Amino acid sequence: MSAAPTKVFINLPVQDLGKSIAFFEQLGFSNDKNFTDENAGAIVISDTIHVMLLKEQFFQTFTKKEIADATKSTEAIVCLSAESRAAVDELADKALAAGGQPANDPQDHGFMYGRSFQDLDGHHWEIMWMDPSAAQQ
Repeated sequence: MSAAPTKVFINLPVQDLGKSIAFFEQLGFSNDKNFTDENAGAIVISDTIHVMLLKEQFFQTFTKKEIADATKSTEAIVCLSAESRAAVDELADKALAAGGQPANDPQDHGFMYGRSFQDLDGHHWEIMWMDPSAAQQ
């Protein structure tokens, strides 16, 4: 019997929950309404990756530390893989069209390609593709 895969729940503070949920829905991700209320929104990235968008006041109840202002400093970079170079461009373009901002210039190393953006609250996201044959070497 194999163990269930580990799930990842990324918790991010947000200023406007409704706008943040709409932003991620415009990227093609879904909102799990079973875990969404007036304080939090559950965004499903994949079967094993979820982003919990928490209103800043609610987020603060989970930590004794000050919440970082992601528009002024970077505490973490969230990186998602994509199936192809075209999928990298598609997701990054959707993020920019939905109100996100560019984070860095695109990176093209031939066997690996990536783009980045900041979401509505300034959280840094990277989207990357790597040639499967290069990854095996």
